[in-house]
Amino acid sequence: MEIDTKVVHGGQHPDPSTGAVSQPIYQTSTFAFKDADHGARLFKKEEKGYIYTRLGNPNIDLLAQKLAVLEGAKAGLVFSSGSAAIFGIMFCIAGKGNNIVSDNIIYGGTYAQFMKVLPKTGITTTFVDATQVEELEQSIKPDTKLIFIETPANPTLKIIDIAKCAEIAHKHNIPLVVDNTFATPCLQRPIEHKADIVVHSMTKYLTGHGDSIGGVVVGKEEVIKELKVLNDLGACYNPFGAWLTLRGLKTLAVRVERHSKNAMELAKFLETHSKVEKVYYPGLASHPGYEIARRQMSDFGGMVSFEVRGGREAGKTLINSVKLCIVAVSLGDTDTLIEHPASMTHSSYSDEECLKVGIKPGLVRISVGIENIKDIIADLERGLDKI
Repeated sequence: MEIDTKVVHGGQHPDPSTGAVSQPIYQTSTFAFKDADHGARLFKKEEKGYIYTRLGNPNIDLLAQKLAVLEGAKAGLVFSSGSAAIFGIMFCIAGKGNNIVSDNIIYGGTYAQFMKVLPKTGITTTFVDATQVEELEQSIKPDTKLIFIETPANPTLKIIDIAKCAEIAHKHNIPLVVDNTFATPCLQRPIEHKADIVVHSMTKYLTGHGDSIGGVVVGKEEVIKELKVLNDLGACYNPFGAWLTLRGLKTLAVRVERHSKNAMELAKFLETHSKVEKVYYPGLASHPGYEIARRQMSDFGGMVSFEVRGGREAGKTLINSVKLCIVAVSLGDTDTLIEHPASMTHSSYSDEECLKVGIKPGLVRISVGIENIKDIIADLERGLDKI
């Protein structure tokens, strides 16, 4: 099946007991056993079945299975958030006292985790520019256990060559982990480019309506089996959240198509505006990663960042002047969201660190929604005129 058919049917079938086309919500904390021996067999994993929702639930399992299918992976595991999913990978795959190599432009919450939380487990992080292949390879140490990248990266829409990073990772017998949140499996499937593990914040495009937080990891069965020990920590998902994401996935392809179309038109408008210094969108030929994006993505996504002339104060003026765009963090909603990375999503970076990786004071990030693009452009035009 093509990807836009898979998002509707992949991994899903009518409920076998009732014929329900939409899977019922199994909103229960625990499941009854037939008898004492049945319960014992389930705990010993001698028989398949459900015990307790922290350990497994039909809604949660179906969601993990469906996302593995969409990414072309063998198995998946869902978490309470994208941050929990990333920590699970680091805790189980990198392990205490080891090193990871990460690209230097990542989501601010991930950066905070790598800088503040992982050191408490003895895990160190080496930050590099993963577009520089030699620098990436030289950063790998004997105790390096994985490479982590986002592409397109948050918030500068930096594009990284997944296949080249995978080649370096495999040369050193370590896995490549790709955060595919911005692209979604509709536009990019990193495993097809030899990545080993893919992670998403399901909160964003996968759920798509801003009403549930969750994360997912997909990869080989042995990787997912290793991550399942985290059930003991309670970083599990919930049945209703899983049902919401399954519902959202049904419209993922059509939503992403509209997001991408709107974002391209918005990027072209911004590129010609006198109050805009620079536009970051991989669908523009002016973007340094344009050719790589064309090769590894089927479209360019719904995220646009741009620098306004006048720096932070000009960006603040714009954000305070819009009416249709909602001033909020997160992304991937049907609504258009606008925010200031340096003071909001990436405030875990110092001012100096922001400048070093290209997050300038006047940078504004927009998650372009599915409204009529004429209304989105008119709203931003009014805001830009206030600068």
